[in-house]
Amino acid sequence: MSIFRLYTRVLELLGSEARLGWFLAIANLVMATAQFAEPVLFGRIIDVLSKNPSTATPSFLPSTPWPLLWAWVAFGLFTIVCNAFIALHADRLAHRQRQAVLTGYFEHIMQLPLTFHTGVHSGRLMKVMLQGTDALWRIWLGFFREHFASIVSLFVLLPLAMYINWRLAILLFVLCVVFTLMTTLVVRKTYGLQNEVEEHYSDLASRASDALGNVALVQSFVRIDAEVQGLRNVATQLLSAQMPVLSWWALVTVMTKASTTITVLAIFTVGIYLNAQGLASVGEIVMFVSFATMLIQRLEQVVSFVNSVFMEAPRLREFFDVLDAVPAVRDRPDAIDPGRLQGLVEFNDVSFSYDGKRAAVEDLSFMALPGQTIALVGATGAGKSTAIALLHRAFDPQSGIIKIDGMDVRGMTLTALRRNIGVVFQEALLFNRSLADNLRVGKPDATDAELREAARRAQALEFIERSDQKFDTNAGERGRMLSGGERQRLSIARALLKNPPILILDEATSALDAVTEAKVNAALDEVMKGRTTFVIAHRLSTIRNATRILVFENGSVIESGTFDELVAQGGHFASLARAQFMIQENARASIAPSAAASSV
Repeated sequence: MSIFRLYTRVLELLGSEARLGWFLAIANLVMATAQFAEPVLFGRIIDVLSKNPSTATPSFLPSTPWPLLWAWVAFGLFTIVCNAFIALHADRLAHRQRQAVLTGYFEHIMQLPLTFHTGVHSGRLMKVMLQGTDALWRIWLGFFREHFASIVSLFVLLPLAMYINWRLAILLFVLCVVFTLMTTLVVRKTYGLQNEVEEHYSDLASRASDALGNVALVQSFVRIDAEVQGLRNVATQLLSAQMPVLSWWALVTVMTKASTTITVLAIFTVGIYLNAQGLASVGEIVMFVSFATMLIQRLEQVVSFVNSVFMEAPRLREFFDVLDAVPAVRDRPDAIDPGRLQGLVEFNDVSFSYDGKRAAVEDLSFMALPGQTIALVGATGAGKSTAIALLHRAFDPQSGIIKIDGMDVRGMTLTALRRNIGVVFQEALLFNRSLADNLRVGKPDATDAELREAARRAQALEFIERSDQKFDTNAGERGRMLSGGERQRLSIARALLKNPPILILDEATSALDAVTEAKVNAALDEVMKGRTTFVIAHRLSTIRNATRILVFENGSVIESGTFDELVAQGGHFASLARAQFMIQENARASIAPSAAASSV
């Protein structure tokens, strides 16, 4: 994306503020034009006061300076009003729109599929969001406060200077050409370097976020010094890449200061010669000195504008790259909200591949009636989780169709589909908020009584009541203030509170001790009545009472039946069952002799 296109997109993001933006642009245009009245009037007043104007002095000048002075006052007041209007509304516009774009960006990334988030570090996404919106705010503010006025001023000043005295105006044109060439050179020299700098900033954010997110691991493995040194190394690389960029732009600043002195001296030198030839008045010489000073200021602002856009360009590109990412799964134009579903689930010849080469699930067909419990077992990578992910449209199948109550899930809105499906993940996912807030994720309008009932049925009420703040207790980041079993019971209570017709349990009891697991399983048995439940399980003892068990291997169902039917078949499932029960028997056998020895 070119710098020009990038800047255009920044202005396009003004959205609903575009109308105010146009008013500000017009105010900038008028102010840029009015500002040049001051040096022109100043020069003409000097011509009137000198009483000895040259042949170059216009004949229409008044005989006294007072009309010119009053005109100067009028233009000055008008400029002040324009400045006040621009300063007041430019700030408000930039701040309002930054918050609007930030929330829009956040909504967008939250809608992106899990495959996107799996491949992008959350720390990088946060960095892109915050730095990107800050860059937008700075450019919007700069554009309406000075950049636009500066650019417009150049198009007003140079023709005006040509009209007043083309000979002196040539010096101003030369100055503009030198500035343009110098800025172009610096941009070309530092273009690739600034991209490298931004990559180091992203690495810095990702590395710091990664270490903070795994602080327990860092401390337990005594890696504090190593992580700090790693961050220091990234910061050193960042500075090494940044310094050449700063040096080039410092050169521009030095040359800008030198240009001011050189240009003013050149105007006086040429002006004195032209005055002697009767080709320029004293007032015009003073006028062009003011023009030169204003031109230098405007060129400095233009260079500052180019520098700011250039420096922000890598951040803005990252921002727009994320903003342009299209969700692989989204609502169809004709998608509907069917309301609460009954829970009849059908997979018809469903196939899906992550990479287009190896099938994650292939020709998967089965049916789950409302109220049935379907267990999915098999080795890691066999396709169990993928099949369930297809059900709630984390992905869409490449072929085949998934129906609920006879409707293609792709014909429903994502919100409606996922409102009818509750998920208890293997890893309990909690916000850094109160326990009540975490539970209300399942039902935002849940009453306190409903919270207590859901917690009671999930065997979570006891530990909640033990805490001083009870349901107002903060769960901590990722639920770190709670034990693994407590986190899992809260996630189960959250699903119970949602009360969906379809329930997905992804190793939901894996983090519980044997006693609590038995209690939660009893609660889940009650909750699963009347709703379709899919259980992903590795411990076969947890699915003994499933209506049907689907045994996965290489993305396909190789066996199907009840627990007893599959054991009787003596196939793959029976081998898994014997292996797991054998391990338990060996464990009991090893415990028995040690207990006998201790009793002796």
